[in-house]
Amino acid sequence: MELVAGKFGVFRNVVVRFLLFSLLIVIIRFAYVITIRGESCVAGDDFCFFSATASTGNHNLVTAASGGGHTGRSSVILNPTAAASPEFHKRVMFYITVFQDLIVDGFLNMQSKSLCLETPAGEDVYALREIGVEDSVGIFKKAMKPLVVNGLGFRQPFEDNTFDFIFSGNGVLDRSDKTASFASEIGRTLKPEGYVVVHTGSIDTYSFNSFIRLFNCCKFISSREFDGFDSDLPRVHEIVMKKEIDMKIRSKTDPNSKNSVGSCSVPGYKQELLKKAEPLIESEPLKPWITLKRNIENVKYLSSMADIGFKNRYVYVDVGARSYGSSIVSWFKKQYPKQNKTFDIYAIEADKHFHDQYKSKKGVTLLPYAAWVRNESLVFEINQTPGDENVETGRGMGRIQAAKTGGGIVGSTDVIQGFDFADWLKNTVTENDFVVMKMDVEGTEFDLIPRLIETGAICLIDEVFLECHYNRWQKCCPGVRSPKYQKSYGQCLDLFKSLRQRGVLVHQWW
Repeated sequence: MELVAGKFGVFRNVVVRFLLFSLLIVIIRFAYVITIRGESCVAGDDFCFFSATASTGNHNLVTAASGGGHTGRSSVILNPTAAASPEFHKRVMFYITVFQDLIVDGFLNMQSKSLCLETPAGEDVYALREIGVEDSVGIFKKAMKPLVVNGLGFRQPFEDNTFDFIFSGNGVLDRSDKTASFASEIGRTLKPEGYVVVHTGSIDTYSFNSFIRLFNCCKFISSREFDGFDSDLPRVHEIVMKKEIDMKIRSKTDPNSKNSVGSCSVPGYKQELLKKAEPLIESEPLKPWITLKRNIENVKYLSSMADIGFKNRYVYVDVGARSYGSSIVSWFKKQYPKQNKTFDIYAIEADKHFHDQYKSKKGVTLLPYAAWVRNESLVFEINQTPGDENVETGRGMGRIQAAKTGGGIVGSTDVIQGFDFADWLKNTVTENDFVVMKMDVEGTEFDLIPRLIETGAICLIDEVFLECHYNRWQKCCPGVRSPKYQKSYGQCLDLFKSLRQRGVLVHQWW
């Protein structure tokens, strides 16, 4: 009997030890899922404790958020209505997965002082605290303290170099018209060698490079795309950047650029964009007044081929603007696809006959001078239609030349002030701006374009609509060329090609 009892005791000890060992394995596995993966079955793990359905339906997180069942971590106060919703829980689980991946990749750790931008309900902040990143806070204009404090992403209430990790999710920067200010504030409050992670919608190569250029503080590290927390929503594009120790405003170019011309590099993404542009008209038109005007219907606008959202400013420069209703109203305001962006407009017009039209026009800055290659006085000549003596009603086209005495200039003349257009452009816009230029300067393009190329100012222009003036066939007189200009169509074509070789999307204007 004692022998039987002894055998039973040994068997019981073995069973107890086996059960304890199994429990230890379960605990270790549970710790791995929660602490290392933090995602239950979200990532398709073969071993998980809760089904996807249960994860989205239970309210454990809400209980923890209310202060109950939350062991080992500080309690946070959430908006009860938001926290109780399945949608909130779903978002938290999504962000837990995102942040755990960032931990694995080395961009985030438990000691990181972290900030989440423009987070209305604080799901991302709560997800950070759930995985153990306790020193986390969010900002929003309508804050829910202490999880989220009052503030705006582009005007943060924090000192310089405060955070190790800054996160912007939910496509915040996609919807903002202050993306450049967001980037600047992130650069200010992020510590050197800290990481910023941004979630945007799927973006094209042009807008991706525009986005990266806005973050002068940081170096691009990596990007990836994945499904969002809702399969009905667009895929998420995650961009990771690291703040450099020596924060300087740097010129950022495409590292894969294969071509460098003059003072400009031609990024690969711009080369690809130019391949989509309408072809130049290689053969000289017999009726240019018809062919070139119709060509505008074939134009592939840059803003119709790419997202221009991630820019600092939007600028339209009309060189040779003439009247306000000429190209600014009749073409740019009515036809150019602006993607709902507000453009700052600069009208450059030397003819004083048109100046009064711009006095009451909001959003338009008139430069009442002649665009030129240097600052100097010039002779402005008005060429009228033969026999037309009424300059006010039959206004001819004006062109400029260096001031001189004598010379027998035909038509009425004025002495005007010319200015260094390339120098003005370099002091007015930056590479982070989206700049569109229309140029119709009666032959002066053969002086201005080489100057823009020589100074590198051409790099600042994204898209050009250029009328090139040559000894074209005259509408009035078949078989007779215009004596007004000495350049040939071939020389105009070379001018257009030189611009496209430098990465500028140029179109033939009429």
